[in-house]
Amino acid sequence: MPFDLPPEQTGPAAWYGPEMTRRSDWQMALTPAEVAEVEAATKPLAAREADIAAIGAEDFPLPTLGPLLRRRVEDEVLNGRGFLLMRGLPVERWTIRESATAFFGLGAHLGSARSQNGKGHVLGHVQDLGLASNDPNVRIYQTHERQTFHTDSCDIVVSSSTIFNEMRRRRPDLLKLLFEPAPTDRRGEVPEGQKPYFEIPPFSWYRGHLTAIYQRQYIDSAQRFPDAPRLSPAHIEALDMFDALTNDPTLNMFMEFKPGDVQLVHNHTILHDRTGFEDWPEPARRRHLLRLWLAADKARPLPPVFAQRYGSIEIGDRGGIIVHGTRLNAPLEAV
Repeated sequence: MPFDLPPEQTGPAAWYGPEMTRRSDWQMALTPAEVAEVEAATKPLAAREADIAAIGAEDFPLPTLGPLLRRRVEDEVLNGRGFLLMRGLPVERWTIRESATAFFGLGAHLGSARSQNGKGHVLGHVQDLGLASNDPNVRIYQTHERQTFHTDSCDIVVSSSTIFNEMRRRRPDLLKLLFEPAPTDRRGEVPEGQKPYFEIPPFSWYRGHLTAIYQRQYIDSAQRFPDAPRLSPAHIEALDMFDALTNDPTLNMFMEFKPGDVQLVHNHTILHDRTGFEDWPEPARRRHLLRLWLAADKARPLPPVFAQRYGSIEIGDRGGIIVHGTRLNAPLEAV
């Protein structure tokens, strides 16, 4: 049946990188009083080695910072430009347990932590484990290789609304194909009763919201499954154009991370990439990012097809990777 494209996207979510780079309102510098509040909540929990995965907002009191951060995330991340960079956590004087406790505690004020892999890790460690992305059961965050643009955090960010607008203006015929389901590899983390791939369109329009979900490497690798729908030449052209636009420096923005930064990204409106890197030989100096996947209780509605990936589309209780035997836990190192 005929499909009419959604209207051009306007508002704060449709931004261009060079203009955003000249602004600073997407940064949130913590004050000494706010840092002290985080430390006061962190130290007792870390000292008694509290189960990080069980920390809730009530266990991590932030009487001043908590409401402020929640308001900024709702206004700017969920309903605005799609990202926020919080700066100033004193990780240089914290142990890994203290850093993990603080990070998870902050996240508890913003949403429910979800499992990031089949092992049930609600606290992720983005670190080079010496693995190769061409292994079909390895996920790219476990390597030092560059990640292609995807919805999940990252050194480079781009607005999916801007990508949509550019394709709508230049090649609406190809854009329409991105509203069709794309088989996407689960990379060996398969929930019970599901196929080893899911089929969700890269773009969805639902209840007035444009939502993106995209990982090109996993779309390509899903073609290894004989029963996965084949990508037509036109679909490949559409995906290639999408990729070219995400890599366009007139659209995207480089974001430099510093120790103690917390990047907050709305995965339904922002695509992000990590540049490849060479790590230090000494373990203590190697790049080590902590990651949370959060289900926000003020999130947008999602189309039913997302249940293939998220298990549920219930606001505040959706997302994450659950396979047979998964038990939620928060490891203190990459495993």
